Amino acid sequence: MVTFTRAAAAALLACAVALPATALPAAAATPAPAVSASAPADPAGALRLPPPTGRSGVGASVLHLVDRSRPDPWVPSAGPRELMVTVHYPAARTARAGAPVPYATEEEARLILVGLGKTDPAVIRALAGVGTYSAKDVRPAPGRHPLVVLSPGFGVPRFLLTGLATDLASRGYVVASVDHAYESSGMSVPGRPALTCAACTERRAGRITDTDITAARTADVRFLLDRLTGPRAVATWPYARTIDPTRIGMAGHSVGGAAAATAMVADRRIDAGVNMDGSFWDTLPAGGLGGRPFMFLGTDDEMHRPGGIDTSWDATWKALGGWKRWLTVSGSNHFTFTDAPVLLRGLDVPDRGATIPADRALAVTRAYLAAFFDEQLRGRPQPLLTGPSPLHPEVRFNNP
Repeated sequence: MVTFTRAAAAALLACAVALPATALPAAAATPAPAVSASAPADPAGALRLPPPTGRSGVGASVLHLVDRSRPDPWVPSAGPRELMVTVHYPAARTARAGAPVPYATEEEARLILVGLGKTDPAVIRALAGVGTYSAKDVRPAPGRHPLVVLSPGFGVPRFLLTGLATDLASRGYVVASVDHAYESSGMSVPGRPALTCAACTERRAGRITDTDITAARTADVRFLLDRLTGPRAVATWPYARTIDPTRIGMAGHSVGGAAAATAMVADRRIDAGVNMDGSFWDTLPAGGLGGRPFMFLGTDDEMHRPGGIDTSWDATWKALGGWKRWLTVSGSNHFTFTDAPVLLRGLDVPDRGATIPADRALAVTRAYLAAFFDEQLRGRPQPLLTGPSPLHPEVRFNNP
């Protein structure tokens, strides 16, 4: 597991590269509906995510969910467990234009930037205002759509998975990105100061374990699925009936990826999962995931190649009995699979350990995540998953 230290923050916030239009996949050139709002420009013009590559415009809703059945595991005195969730979804082509959805609150932006000693209010506002190509609460596209849950790394906020969430939504998925209370640099909740990473302090002190974290996240995801697909779904989110509850996937970065496997063990509703560069902290039971598909996507180095330092990948691979892929990306580092490579070019922070260009980092992650869920949740065979591709020479197929 990689905790959110100053060094991690440096890697996380490094190398903001605005994606040139010539590097975009062809689908990105398809005109999107008016609801796919772009962002206000930042002072230096450097803070920019590439547009989603699908054909749909994107809507977004922000949900504050409270699980009154259990106290917060890290700060019990705070009361019930709380989640902040951003739901991105394909917007109707006839939907009226809506207000653009901000990347983060200014407080969340300030708290993540403080790890780099960046306190300029203009930079904080610029990060908070990064364009998400999504419009607030606009009408969704007709039909029922697969649901993908995204869980971030430990100490990392959900907004660093926005580039993946909006891309999947533009391709026809409902995507729920989850902030787990007291597990990120800052999680804004309505009417209160942002919740910072109390769990990080508890873990450093040895009072909680990695398996405690994956267990808490599993409970969070099960509660989220209850709220988005159960009897109270429409009260939770007015457009919940656009979700197809028979097609649910989960992907996560770092401990969020480990939690994807743990949550699949606990909840049969999750049909497919992806771990992006996270150690597995829980041993799979006999029978693995019951034949459900799972994909590893990680760094192509001594950590996550077969026989690497992180032996949990080898052990979990052997326990998986169904469809599986083990992919590694050359030139990547731990945060390659988030928005980090394409953010904050103006901060002058090196992307330590990574040589893959920022535009390629996000393009590769988007391509393989979309291919995986298209095949596993939609039943559309994907040649990209059958072996090495000249379109993505950075990706190695490992099949020990």
